[in-house]
Amino acid sequence: MQQLLMIEDDARLAQMVGEYLERSGFGVTHAIDAKAGLALLQDPPAGAAPELVILDLMLPDMDGLEVCRRVRALPGEAGHVPVLMLTAKGDPMDRIVGLELGADDYLPKPFEPRELLARIRAILRRRSEGGAQPAAKLLRFGTLEIDRDARTVNVGGKPAELTSYQFDLLITLAERAGRVLTRDQIMEAVRGRELEAFDRSIDVHMGRIRATIEADPKNPKRILTVRGVGYVFAKQQD
Repeated sequence: MQQLLMIEDDARLAQMVGEYLERSGFGVTHAIDAKAGLALLQDPPAGAAPELVILDLMLPDMDGLEVCRRVRALPGEAGHVPVLMLTAKGDPMDRIVGLELGADDYLPKPFEPRELLARIRAILRRRSEGGAQPAAKLLRFGTLEIDRDARTVNVGGKPAELTSYQFDLLITLAERAGRVLTRDQIMEAVRGRELEAFDRSIDVHMGRIRATIEADPKNPKRILTVRGVGYVFAKQQD
């Protein structure tokens, strides 16, 4: 059974959502505040290590964005756990900052439990299928090395930290190096949610990837923007 950690101070909402997700086959652990959530993530009960964190941004003891930052700073697997943010009223600035800090997806409140379930399944599916391609295990482009099976990225021999979703975006582009992909094609390839009108979250993720793998993110050499179309991963790199 896949385990989820929900960090949410609204006990009624957490109970309702938790029961729904448990009926859908998940194990759910609830933390009422940031302190309890971080503790459970670092030292989970036996057999209940979370494979995904559902994180509310409006917590009583710590801003959810700060929680996301601290999660990404944790050592080992805990620091790589996917994070799905719950944002109040869909504030676009919360979304952008959260994605830049390393969240994998976001869902504005109020939300339909069925949509939350679909988002969770999509994130976990991408994570589990990320290394299933029959192609070569390693992709190398100059000093950039992408390991499909280990789901790791190294630049110049040093590890580059990406979220699960950002890794999938990078793999999608790298496997099609030299081919221009529209945003719709990229989102379809990673099997995420469909693009909504004027949704630019993919651009935020691309900016984060560039900041991690490019020598100069403002003058990228690996992931290039094709204005009015989408993105292309350069075949020839230093």
